[in-house]
Amino acid sequence: MRRREFITLLGGAAVAWPVATRAQHAGRLRRIGALIGGNASVYQGPMAKFREELQRRGWAAQNLQIDFRFATDLNQTNSSLAELVELAPDVLFTNNTPTVLAMREKTKTTPIVFVIVTDPVGSGLVSNLAHPGGNVTGFTNYEFSTSGKWLQMLKEIAPGLARAAVIFNPKTAPYSSKYLGPLQDAATSLRVELIASGVADAAEIERVVSEVGQRPGGALMTLPDFSTGIHRDLIIAVAARHQVPGVYHYRYFPAAGGLMSYGIDIAEQFRQGASYVDRILRGEKPGDLPIQAPTKYELVINLKTAKALDLTIPQSLLARADEVIE
Repeated sequence: MRRREFITLLGGAAVAWPVATRAQHAGRLRRIGALIGGNASVYQGPMAKFREELQRRGWAAQNLQIDFRFATDLNQTNSSLAELVELAPDVLFTNNTPTVLAMREKTKTTPIVFVIVTDPVGSGLVSNLAHPGGNVTGFTNYEFSTSGKWLQMLKEIAPGLARAAVIFNPKTAPYSSKYLGPLQDAATSLRVELIASGVADAAEIERVVSEVGQRPGGALMTLPDFSTGIHRDLIIAVAARHQVPGVYHYRYFPAAGGLMSYGIDIAEQFRQGASYVDRILRGEKPGDLPIQAPTKYELVINLKTAKALDLTIPQSLLARADEVIE
């Protein structure tokens, strides 16, 4: 689906909102500029959840307009952001670290609400999570210690695990070292070689995955990163080709054929993001809204992929799964 077609699809949903909600928040039309970093198809569900929550809080076609843009690289991010800022939105909304950094650079006055952002303090977005100040607030995606669980789960699935590559793009994941520390601790405990692989493009992703699959006992992980999300389909395809089991950071990997994911519920974060947008539209300041950490993680397993990799998922792991894809 093309970007403009998807924008039209989402924009058209406003006319279907119930008449009852249209009478609420009478007054001038408010405007949200939403810049989503990633493939539009991945974010249909989360954006629907975002709209539903705003609708539930009384925002509809009569009193609210949402301008959507989608970006799959940093050039698109900058051009789309310029378009949105030109529209003078009341609130900007986005979903990853590179995009919110670009927003912060572009405006110090328009309120910005983010979701799925790693390390907002370390990235320089805010100085304090409880009292962010300024014009930025939102929801983070991981506690760094969670990364060690990815390796532990790989060991459960593949007891013969000897080495695991973790891929990320250093340019779009400047926080990578904070994930790699807990991963290295887990690797040392499990006697697994950890291969931290910064990759800049598709060719480097293919090289790393093929190398880890050349000998038995190899596996793959991805850091939550704008770039790894964009290359989801490639990562899954190369891992399947080289028979490399992988644990990924979001559900949209196993949904597309990856083996397993352990991470936050993206749609739920978009719903929470809508709640902050609502509060700002009602007059609260973003600097007064604390940045919130995730409270729930979901484990998703693709049994079809496990069978293709000739892996048996332990019952103990299946029992812990929030979703099993068959």
